[in-house]
Amino acid sequence: MPKIKELPQNVVQKTAAGEVVERPASVVKELIENSIDAGALIIKVEIEGSGLRKIAVSDNGEGMEPEDVLLSFLPHTTSKIFSEDDLVFVRSLGF
Repeated sequence: MPKIKELPQNVVQKTAAGEVVERPASVVKELIENSIDAGALIIKVEIEGSGLRKIAVSDNGEGMEPEDVLLSFLPHTTSKIFSEDDLVFVRSLGF
């Protein structure tokens, strides 16, 4: 069963401000936070060309199921929040 779900419209509206990733350092931060949220104890970061050529983050955290891969590219999908209450009681670094 997929872990990633599409957010209900009322939750989407509450997250409308969103976060914009403007530079390679922001990408690295988001990827490391994802690793931590996945329970990783070991995180490896590879950067080439100041992040313009390559940014790779690997970890030993809990990964996605195959059926989650395509869902992860759709807008307003996440495995971390599912209701407005989850926005009040945040239990992760990101969503």
